[in-house]
Amino acid sequence: MTGTTAVPSLETQDSEALRAALAAGDGAHHETALGGFVVEGEARHARLMLCHGAGAGHDSPFLVRLRQQLATRGIQVVALEFDYMATMRKEGKRRPPPRIERLVAELAEWRRALLALDGETPLWVGGKSMGGRIASLLATQVEVAGLVLCGYPFHPPGKPARLRLDHWPEIRCPLLLLQGTRDPFGRRDEVEGYDLPAQTECHFLGGGDHDWKPPKRHAQTQSTLIDEAVGHVARRLSASE
Repeated sequence: MTGTTAVPSLETQDSEALRAALAAGDGAHHETALGGFVVEGEARHARLMLCHGAGAGHDSPFLVRLRQQLATRGIQVVALEFDYMATMRKEGKRRPPPRIERLVAELAEWRRALLALDGETPLWVGGKSMGGRIASLLATQVEVAGLVLCGYPFHPPGKPARLRLDHWPEIRCPLLLLQGTRDPFGRRDEVEGYDLPAQTECHFLGGGDHDWKPPKRHAQTQSTLIDEAVGHVARRLSASE
């Protein structure tokens, strides 16, 4: 399903599967009418709805380490899968994402279902690259506890004039931005020149590219940069209790 077609509701059986997964937090994969999902950890401090990027799902080493490390810090991660990615996974063939409006609508349905099951735990929304962009768009439409943006795609690589910041002035919630200093979608020198919302807390990961991979012989590794980012996220989300 693409474009503006109706988004399936996570009702009855899917909702019960989501409820059981939130209680277990065991990292098991579950299927729903809207795509798969994984719940990692216990929500001792907060819950983070985490969206994947355009080309890699939640089985990528980056996102697996990110959610597992967050879980050890008391942040429960609901790693959700968009419908097009679920189809791509099942068919074994790559396909482009649908229109961004469709993905925002899917994320809104996941948020609705989670809040229906637990309206007390602070629910942050975020994601990797495109997933972070979708989360930021949702935050202009509904109330969320805050945003966690990992490698935000400020512009396509090599096209710095095509900024994806038009909606940012409408964001009112806390915003935590984690960006590699060498990210071709927004390097440190570029991001520091943007007029970002006053509530933005930005941390640059030294040497990291879009996947937070530093150059060879760098003092850090992708894993240590992910762990550094996890420390910032855990501190910020723990303060949201």
